[in-house]
Amino acid sequence: MTVNEAIDKRTVPSLWPVGPARDECQLFLIRHGTTTLNVQNRYRGRRDVPLDAQGYQDAVDAARKLSSVGLGAVYSGPLRRTMATAQIIADEARVPDLRILHGLNNVDYGAWEGLTSEEASMYSPEAFDLYRTDPHHAVCPSGERLADAQRRMVEAIELIGARHPGEAAAAVTHAVMIRLLVVGISGVTGESWRIPVGRGSVTTVIVKDGEISLSGLPEGSDVD
Repeated sequence: MTVNEAIDKRTVPSLWPVGPARDECQLFLIRHGTTTLNVQNRYRGRRDVPLDAQGYQDAVDAARKLSSVGLGAVYSGPLRRTMATAQIIADEARVPDLRILHGLNNVDYGAWEGLTSEEASMYSPEAFDLYRTDPHHAVCPSGERLADAQRRMVEAIELIGARHPGEAAAAVTHAVMIRLLVVGISGVTGESWRIPVGRGSVTTVIVKDGEISLSGLPEGSDVD
């Protein structure tokens, strides 16, 4: 089952809904911009690599997309690539304070950090097969369970939603964290959980009464 099959398309009208109702938070999830390890297609994990020149342009492009939605708050994971992306978005939206939320941090890839997907599959074939096909049971060797990463991502999104009812907010995070959130919303299984999430792309969710619903799917580029 794919994400599009799992989610009724009538509930995903567009990337830019009209605006949040008084009791809901309209939350835009942004993947950080490009880094050298993205270009090399290596797992970044918690490695604190900065944006490259393209990454700053990705952030500027995302900021321009969001310039008219009336952001009231901008959140970021604690790594430089997310904070730099988020600061550009906050500056464009004239949001004075960037808020760091550790639940938005990337998966701890453990022994896979810095490896390509081909290298990771040779290092631990069984664990890598689970990572590709079964996020509910996958564990990165010497790293994090994807189910644990999903749980903290959901908790972070719920927290932002509770803080900002009736507002639009942005949160800059990582591709796999956005995918894990979509998995939690859609219930999708199998390899199709790894939806494309382009660098600097925007995914839109609505948070209302502690419930998270998908409002707009991201633009895609790569799947690692």
